[in-house]
Amino acid sequence: MTHRSAVQALIVLATALTASGAALAQTAAPADPAPAPSLTGNISLTTNYKFRGQDQDMIGRNDYAKTRGLKPAIQGGFDYAFGDSGFYVGNWNSSVNWLKGNSIETDLYGGYKFKAGPVDMDVGALTYIYPGNSAGNTTELYLGATYADETFGSFTAKYSHTVSKDYFGYAGNKAGSGLKGRNTGYLNLAYSKEIVPKVTLKAAVGFTNMSSDIRSLGYKSYVDYNVGASYDFGNGLSLTGSVQGANKKANYQVVANPGLEIPDFGTFGTTYYSPNKARFILTLTKTL
Repeated sequence: MTHRSAVQALIVLATALTASGAALAQTAAPADPAPAPSLTGNISLTTNYKFRGQDQDMIGRNDYAKTRGLKPAIQGGFDYAFGDSGFYVGNWNSSVNWLKGNSIETDLYGGYKFKAGPVDMDVGALTYIYPGNSAGNTTELYLGATYADETFGSFTAKYSHTVSKDYFGYAGNKAGSGLKGRNTGYLNLAYSKEIVPKVTLKAAVGFTNMSSDIRSLGYKSYVDYNVGASYDFGNGLSLTGSVQGANKKANYQVVANPGLEIPDFGTFGTTYYSPNKARFILTLTKTL
């Protein structure tokens, strides 16, 4: 083979190798890395923790109900998302005071989020745990749907269904009442919209449909509400002010002051308090 022929052969071989290498690079190129799991956290300080319109700090002096509106609570938790799979787990906690022997609520939950056309869906399970007094322990399954629009705002509907034997101790199942809180349902409709830069209007209404056993004890199904606005300071810090409460106050009254008992005449001066009473609540939240 002449020198010229050898050079030509090398050029042909190099060209062939380059082309095949490029083709191999295209076929063997690694796929885009999957989104890494993400962990987010939050911590809040609130002037009053209400759950579904009801105060969660109730026990005062001599075990009678607190009547003051300022009942501070510290709260916080985290959420862990498994990349873009849609699956997630989380934990949230708050100081509480409505069960003897207990001072904290611990929520554990997990679920799956997915798209259904323009709607964001969320399905999962949540367990409320009260260390020191398991009478309040409750487990629910939930299904939520959110539609967000830049012009009209965000609309969310969420339904929670109790699958545990009791619903936050209302049926007294743990104490041996033989009654059940299972099948209590809660429907919440929420709306939010940024009305001016950094200020978001928030409003929600919920309906608690107590189980038949709970209703037999005089606890009626009721409607709760939450109306307010939040201000975004940036860097994950926000302040929310809202009015929260519920109707059917008389069906949830507890003794705040036993009054004075006079022999042969009865008791005078007894006062009552309902956890459903409306309150203005401030909450400062930092998202991490």
